[in-house]
Parts: sequence; structure tokens; C-alpha cells
Amino acid sequence: MSGQKSEPARLARQSLEYYLQHKKIMPVPQGTSPTLLNGKAGVFVSFKKQGELRGCIGTFAPTQPSIAAEIIRNAVSAGTEDPRFWPIEADELEHLDISVDILAEPERVDSLNELDPKVYGVIVRRGRRSGLLLPDLEGVDTVEEQVSIAMQKAGISPQEEIELYRFRVTRYQ
Repeated sequence: MSGQKSEPARLARQSLEYYLQHKKIMPVPQGTSPTLLNGKAGVFVSFKKQGELRGCIGTFAPTQPSIAAEIIRNAVSAGTEDPRFWPIEADELEHLDISVDILAEPERVDSLNELDPKVYGVIVRRGRRSGLLLPDLEGVDTVEEQVSIAMQKAGISPQEEIELYRFRVTRYQ
């Protein structure tokens, strides 16, 4: 890992490191930028180790008082609560690549023609079930693949009617 990391990615790393040392959620640090302190948005935090996903959890709408608090909370969740993986341990931290996706407000769409898996994330809904897939993911090249994966995540069968939403993200590494 080389180069300067973005503020959101540094905050995610600090948060997980703090949690692993102290077993509690880190307070928002002094000197955090006004954008992260004053804004509210859904946030996804992803950890990768040697190019392989190691944890990813997020919120598609804000649940915390600021983007900074959302990053802190979701970094801990992605590192310790993603049911697909064992919790990340302190000795792994230096080997992790981190990305933070800050989500724009989702907008409803009426057709697959309004989607593009490289540009937009997608949310599918059927009643109380919903699934989300971030944009620009390796191996997801078509709208149909993106929607199908989101439906599988939500437990929605292919023949069921769905509501579709799209959203943009700003990805920080």
C-alpha cells in the first residue's frame, strides 16, 4: 500500500484499529473536515486483502449524525460483523486496502435502460426485502447481472416484480 490515502479511508482504518484495541467505537476525531462532520449520507466501507474482499458493510441512508460517524460505525461493522468472513484481527490491518463509498440519494427508476453498472449502484425492493449492489464492481459488467445479484441478496426470486432505485457513489481509497 503506497501513496496518500484519502481522509475517509484513513478514518475507516483508524476506526477499526481503535475498535480492535479498545473494544469500543471511536469518537469522531478533532480536525475532521467539515464535509465529513456536517454532511449526512449512506456509507459503505470495504476491506480487501491481497485483492480479495475481507469485509464490506454499509448503509444506503444515513443512520448517524454525520458522514464521519457513519464511516466510523460502518468500518467497525465491516471489519467485525460481516457474516461472510471471520472478524479482522489487528495483525491484518497493515495488509488491508480500504475503500469508502459515500452514497448520493437513491432515485427510483422505471426501466433497466436507466441503469449502468459502471456508473450507478442499484437497490431492488419487494415489500420489506431489499438488496443493494455498489457500482463499478469487478466481474459485474451488465445491468442484468447487477440486478440479479441484488435480487439474490434480498431473497427475491427472478419472476417477482421489483421496485428499482439507482444511486451514484463517491469512492475514496
